[in-house]
Amino acid sequence: MLHPPAGHPHFVHPRIEDYALIGDEQTAALVGTDGSVDWLCLPRFDSAACFAKLLGDEDNGHWRIAPEGAGRCTRRAYRPDTLVLDTEWETAEGAVRVTDLMPQRDRAPDLVRIVEGLSGEVTVHSVLRLRFDYGSIVPWMRRSDGHRVAVAGPDSVWLRSEPEVHTWGQDFGTHSTFRIAAGEKVAFVLTWHPSHEPRPPLIDPYEALRHSVEDWRAWASRCRYDGPHRDAVVRSLITLKALTYAPTGGIVAAATTSLPEEPGGVRNWDYRFCWLRDSTLTLSALLRAGYQEEAEAWRDWLLRAVAGNPADLQIMYGLGGERRLPEFELPWLSGFDMSTPVRIGNDAVNQLQLDVYGEVMDSLALARISGLSPKPHMWALQCALLEFLRRAWRQPDEGLWEVRSGRRHFVHSKVMVWVAADRAVRTLEDHPELHGDLEGWRALRAEVHREVCERGYDPERNTFTQSYGSCELDAATLLIPRSGFLPPDDPRVIGTIDAVRAELGHGGLIRRYSTDGRTVDGLPGSEGTFLVCSFWLADALHLTGRTKEARELFEQLVELANDVGLLAEEYDPVAGRQLGNFPQAFSHIGLVNTAFALFGTDGAG
Repeated sequence: MLHPPAGHPHFVHPRIEDYALIGDEQTAALVGTDGSVDWLCLPRFDSAACFAKLLGDEDNGHWRIAPEGAGRCTRRAYRPDTLVLDTEWETAEGAVRVTDLMPQRDRAPDLVRIVEGLSGEVTVHSVLRLRFDYGSIVPWMRRSDGHRVAVAGPDSVWLRSEPEVHTWGQDFGTHSTFRIAAGEKVAFVLTWHPSHEPRPPLIDPYEALRHSVEDWRAWASRCRYDGPHRDAVVRSLITLKALTYAPTGGIVAAATTSLPEEPGGVRNWDYRFCWLRDSTLTLSALLRAGYQEEAEAWRDWLLRAVAGNPADLQIMYGLGGERRLPEFELPWLSGFDMSTPVRIGNDAVNQLQLDVYGEVMDSLALARISGLSPKPHMWALQCALLEFLRRAWRQPDEGLWEVRSGRRHFVHSKVMVWVAADRAVRTLEDHPELHGDLEGWRALRAEVHREVCERGYDPERNTFTQSYGSCELDAATLLIPRSGFLPPDDPRVIGTIDAVRAELGHGGLIRRYSTDGRTVDGLPGSEGTFLVCSFWLADALHLTGRTKEARELFEQLVELANDVGLLAEEYDPVAGRQLGNFPQAFSHIGLVNTAFALFGTDGAG
């Protein structure tokens, strides 16, 4: 096993927003503005990376194709309504374009890179360093059938290159230098398969490009949104589609692990899993935009994942509904921007978060109302969840934000218990043919409501607090009017919005809670503003009649996306940079739902 050094002294990480995403709905890669693929896990989102420069340095694996001696590109963009990326450089010799894509796979994952001369004649250099198991293993590289094949343990990767390539021993890399003139094209294809299986069929890279463009544009054309910033909404939906694990319908929270919430800090987590907390908002975004098939796939994943004893419900699951997601650290990686530790897996899977019961109940109620195909066991599952909550709702929990400093009575968690009871009551009222304890659930709903208003509300400051008896605030309470717990014109709702905005506001955006030393999360350091919370603020302002302010905030948030329309989890208004895992599904879900809330399907609002 290779253990690279802690980091080259002259190696400087790009910013998170310097990356663009490509993927095949089973895994994804990040491509930098310098033409380097710095992150790729094969064959799944949660597999070990074979390119891990994102979290280390060049010795941890990457693949760069760019004009010789060139740095950042001159321009880049996705082809409209696709996940096909064009990166262009203008040099003294001429101009060249690199097109990157991952075609939807038949069996094996392929990374296709096509180099095209635009003007003049340009010298282009390709350097490929494959490093399996998150940059720790240098594979054995050999020739086979005119191609290069890299093998190490269970992994095998084939490189098919139209330009001639050479393997250099000194850096364990595969290099190619070639000249390309205007109108010429050459292609590279990288294909993974298990090392014990024969090589998969070869694809035609140019046909793959054509089909990918056609397929993505056909999918994007189904979007029902036709209001302001339609390009941003469509880009967000494409990103959600790209973060979907097609075989199961699960949607990962992000394509990455350990991108820091604070540069140089320890708030680095693995987000390559599926969180139940995202379920209702994800379903809402897909249904509003007209993607019923994807909504049904997500609903079905949800039903499979949560099946079993309600007491064993987890806050997150693997792509196929896996329950064991053990957390460990990779000491040989220096971390993005020297932010360590680099973590794989997520111990928060073992936490109790009562709000996820409300999320599941709300999602399944929305699925029923929206006319998704019925599932015969769905109501039985909902009844079981309610019966568990009836016994367990008074317990403290770790809350929506997965704090690691002990359990509390989080207000948002209790509100979501109310949501669970409310959705069950409404379902029975609308469908009297179903069986359930209607009066008992009404009583539970009333009891939870009464306790939250008594113990989770500060009458002196006219705001709901983060937890019972706490002085701290929490951006999750902005969801109270959306949930139906209180009407938008209730003075307590308006007071909470104003208090959260005043105390958690930063640069016009919103932090999820305070990290000024009184934080409940048990971690040192701070973090940026949380983008989805800022979308929640826009929604709450709109619901309370302050639509002009809501639209101004939405405009500000849309402008925070990088040059290809992608958002991370957080944003630092002082440094003007994105923070956290990238691209973040929750941020893009927030953008879609807020656009629909503010502008409807026709832009009229």
